[in-house]
Amino acid sequence: MNNDFMKKLGTDDVLWDLRDLYQGIDDSRIHDDMEKCKKSAIEIVDKYSGRISELTAVELFDAVSKYEYFNIILGKLSAFAYLYFSTHVNDPEAGAFLQRINEFCSMVNKDVVFFDIDWANVPDEKADDLLADPVLKHYRHYLQSARRYKPHLLSQTEEQLIIEISPAGRSSWISLFEKVLTAQRFGKKERTQEEVLTDLYSPDRKVRKNAAKDLTDGLHAQSIVFTHIFNTVLADKMIYDRLRDYSNWIKSMNLANELDDNTVDSLIASVTDRYDIVQRYYGLKKRLLGLKELFDYDRYAPLPYLPPRVVDWETGKEIVLDAFGNFSPRMASIANRFFDKSWIHAPVIQGKTGGAFAHPVVPQVHPYVLVNFTGNIRDVETVAHELGHGVHQILAGEQGYLNSHTPLALAETASVFCEMLVFKDLMRNLERPEEKLWLAAGKIESIFATVFRQIAMNRFEDEVHSERRSKGELSPKEFSNIWVRTQKKMFRDSVTLTDDYGIWWSYIGHFIHTPGYVYAYAFGELLVLSLYSLYEKGEPDFVPRYLNLLASGGSDTPYVLLKSFGIDLHNPDFWQQGLHVIDDMVKEIEQLTMEIGIE
Repeated sequence: MNNDFMKKLGTDDVLWDLRDLYQGIDDSRIHDDMEKCKKSAIEIVDKYSGRISELTAVELFDAVSKYEYFNIILGKLSAFAYLYFSTHVNDPEAGAFLQRINEFCSMVNKDVVFFDIDWANVPDEKADDLLADPVLKHYRHYLQSARRYKPHLLSQTEEQLIIEISPAGRSSWISLFEKVLTAQRFGKKERTQEEVLTDLYSPDRKVRKNAAKDLTDGLHAQSIVFTHIFNTVLADKMIYDRLRDYSNWIKSMNLANELDDNTVDSLIASVTDRYDIVQRYYGLKKRLLGLKELFDYDRYAPLPYLPPRVVDWETGKEIVLDAFGNFSPRMASIANRFFDKSWIHAPVIQGKTGGAFAHPVVPQVHPYVLVNFTGNIRDVETVAHELGHGVHQILAGEQGYLNSHTPLALAETASVFCEMLVFKDLMRNLERPEEKLWLAAGKIESIFATVFRQIAMNRFEDEVHSERRSKGELSPKEFSNIWVRTQKKMFRDSVTLTDDYGIWWSYIGHFIHTPGYVYAYAFGELLVLSLYSLYEKGEPDFVPRYLNLLASGGSDTPYVLLKSFGIDLHNPDFWQQGLHVIDDMVKEIEQLTMEIGIE
């Protein structure tokens, strides 16, 4: 994106200030904190190694506190290295610094790995007595949940070896993936991935088609590299699961999310059973666009009822903060700090990773948000989404470092809810049915991307992990065949998938970064639709209870944390509530279509 356009948007100087962490990669405090980590690790080993089962409740509280302090320093170092790298991906110094910190984390973590192993091996009766002591109330859930990994832990020597070699393992392949994808230029104009993907939302079909071709050609140029990276990550996961005796590829993710397998299976089955909603909508969109056939590159085309609107950064900020404030002044106040204190990185620049994220860092500092803002309503919703994460992370930080990490299943609760707040505010300000239809169509497509597309991607992951384990390495063609097959189950005849679309699995970072992650998006969206429905119906004390849910962080399981809203995740019918809301939104679009005279 050129500098003039960024100046017009007002994003050219919306850069985060990482000095709340360190002054730069040469800051002497980095060395000081590394030394603190080493000293803390030695103290933990000397005082508690081989003694966890002998500790009293007071002594265990002291041990966990020291362990938390160690992780806070390590978390600060890791966060800074990753955040700095994410805007300097093509800088060798940034890459070397990230690797240095990864290797350091590996070195010190292997020394304290005994902590979780020894605690997990404390006899159940002794552990129950300790956890019943009021002294350990603050750390009770953390300690309880740590014991769920007991069947999957190895010996201390084996665990140390795994940690020791980890910097040369999956994390290095992740870095390579980021470097290759960020350095890749697409099309004759040599644009970034983010710029090309933005064109898929153009009202001009030729622009969309060219963008799809540019993306395809660029991905094909790196096909050998991406295929090798993905196969290596799949093999790494296969070996990891085998060593730890996980029964299937998704089991470790479910355990990390503190979810029963049955809950996740019900979510997936419920969503795939309602692929008809997607097919019905895209059949309608084809008529709205006046097309005989809707291709994959037409999916995100805007409806032709409003002129293209460029939203500058300040206007986007106002839209987001107004929506937050109408729901909760406290939420708006927290979100505003991200703007005022330079905790956001917004422009599209070379060497910056694509997409968007909110990094929690550590509670003692604050989160940081990265977006690639190009000036459309979709980007405004992305800002709301990531600020929702940021607000969630700040509120959860009140629980302390070890309890602040929300399971992925609940990690999207605030982000998706905040997107909905912005959408509803914008919708209320529109009067003409054409305007409402334009906005509602964009929102339903965003929801499809979060629910149905993510579950379709989960089905892709399920197949490739299974195939890798039964057949060995997969070829680019095999990956593409599985990708198209699982996508076609969602679209059927409503969208025609071109041959080019087969390679598009290769740029999706979640498959590489966090295998199994994607169902959390669908989980979060359907949960939020149910929660928002309660809010709209005037559920008593909803706002304070909702903020309390966010502030609970990871202090209990998702099943317990959601009880106050009458939500039972064990009930497989729960998912139907959110799916009914989506169905009703499509019906509203169908009604608006009739109002403007299109059959």
